Amino acid sequence: MDLNSPKISRFIDDWIEEDIGKGDLTSSAITQKTGKANWIAKEGGIFCGVEIIKKIFKKIDEKIEYKFFINDGEKFFKEQKLLEVYGPSKSLLASERISLNISMHLSGISTYTKNIVDVLKGTNIHLADTRKTTPGLRIFEKYAFKCGGGINHRMGLYDAAMIKENHIAWADNLQNAVKKIRLNTPFTTHIIIEAEDMEQAKDAVLAGADSILLDEFNPELLKNNIKELRELSLNRANTTNKNNLIIEVSGINPKNIRNYLIDGVDLISTSSSITKSDWIDFSMRYIN
Repeated sequence: MDLNSPKISRFIDDWIEEDIGKGDLTSSAITQKTGKANWIAKEGGIFCGVEIIKKIFKKIDEKIEYKFFINDGEKFFKEQKLLEVYGPSKSLLASERISLNISMHLSGISTYTKNIVDVLKGTNIHLADTRKTTPGLRIFEKYAFKCGGGINHRMGLYDAAMIKENHIAWADNLQNAVKKIRLNTPFTTHIIIEAEDMEQAKDAVLAGADSILLDEFNPELLKNNIKELRELSLNRANTTNKNNLIIEVSGINPKNIRNYLIDGVDLISTSSSITKSDWIDFSMRYIN
């Protein structure tokens, strides 16, 4: 995530406009010119948001100074001091809610992700995210997913082609669908085909998919068929010189993920880190 991009800057401007608008109506009650505060974790987790918070502070007031005691992706504990902030009291108050909100949300995603990634330790399986993200926050939520140890799937419809259930229903057949995508996109385009049963999975391999996504398959079915899918891909590679099939598994309840630590699976994708994670609670405590 390029925090210096104009796009990120516009996002933060929108957050400030949403919360502060024409000005904080309570600020006239503040008589103390400068203030100092600590951010304290009210529970443990994985932190995310250092550079974003810095950007928020500086956009609200260049005079705000800060010192972080943690980096993105690092573990923290309950009652741990995360950062110290100093500057004009009115500016600290103006920045409080925006900066806390985004970091609590993103740290929740990172923490949830890390808990799943830990289950995958010792395997060759990576955890990937999905496009089920909050509109307007995708780039931040996917960054938080990476801070938790996951890897990013496609960012949008524009950086990989995925043939899903509805595409299959509305296309002539998989072979033609793949041919049309190859014809109308750059040669670097990665094509993923989602399969809902093993026959579709085999058809996807034969059609020339770079990746196959096995959706809501039970573990026994995967164990019994992954070797065959790999062999099918290898046989096809003898004629096409392509042998880089990626096998992805999705539609798994995170509670059951240990059942899917199966040799031959490359990726497990989940939306749960973003759709089901809770915010991590932080507080900004002022120091007199």
